[in-house]
Amino acid sequence: MSVVRRLVAASAAAGATSLVRGALDWQPPGGAATWTRTNHRGEPVSLLEGPSLAAGVLAGALVGTGGARATAAATVAVVGSGAFGLVDDLREDTSTRTKGLRGHLGALAHGRLTTGGLKVLGIGASALAAAALAPPAGGAASRPVARAVDTLASAALVAGTANLVNLLDLRPGRALKASALVAAPLVTGPGGGVASAVLGAASTAIEADLAETDMLGDSGANALGAALGTALVLGAPRRVRLGALAVVVGLTLASERVSFTRVIERTPVLRELDAWGRRPAHVPRPAPVPAGGGRATGPDAA
Repeated sequence: MSVVRRLVAASAAAGATSLVRGALDWQPPGGAATWTRTNHRGEPVSLLEGPSLAAGVLAGALVGTGGARATAAATVAVVGSGAFGLVDDLREDTSTRTKGLRGHLGALAHGRLTTGGLKVLGIGASALAAAALAPPAGGAASRPVARAVDTLASAALVAGTANLVNLLDLRPGRALKASALVAAPLVTGPGGGVASAVLGAASTAIEADLAETDMLGDSGANALGAALGTALVLGAPRRVRLGALAVVVGLTLASERVSFTRVIERTPVLRELDAWGRRPAHVPRPAPVPAGGGRATGPDAA
């Protein structure tokens, strides 16, 4: 894949993310209240970043991924993860307080389908379809049984990465930074078109995310993670894919018992990286600029 094609993928992703975000802000489906949530500070934030970023990643992948099978795999992974994440964002039953992968799977085991459980099933099915569509990567098995096992492992990687990025989306910019760090070295490989799309979309979304006016939500985080997993599936050798899957599974299991936020806060390097660009905890959100951009007037004006 040429450098030009990677640049085009990143530019398309950045442009589409910005364009869709502006269009949704102008006329949000169902009204702005439908997309408004409260963040960790108790301040209102918009979920519109999620579908905007998912659309951007998809646009970048469509122009940057070479080959019909690779393009189809990226499309199914991003669209499926983003769509089922959006259902959970907008239709979650907050009264049940079912949280975490274990909680949703436990509800399924008892015959209760939560929106989170639907998301688990939907993203799993999308990941399996994407892995089946993807062309064989380096070290892929040729025998039918071995190929099936390899496909299942790749599907688990796509679905697991989608879930893991969502687990990181607890503070502004965290999931976007982590995704960019993972995507950067993948740009040079066969999955570089999808990785470039991740970088392009993240570069556009991160300003509003750090400003705490927007958040990824499940839609954006799941789509972002699925794209990263797909980039690995499309280009990484089997050993790398299996190693990445082991890391993803290990971190996911650890998240059920350990708070990522506490670990980051106790680790100086991670703490500094996590806080970079973010408004300090004691600083309130800046007041909106009055219409017309002029200074405020009235008894409180300087």
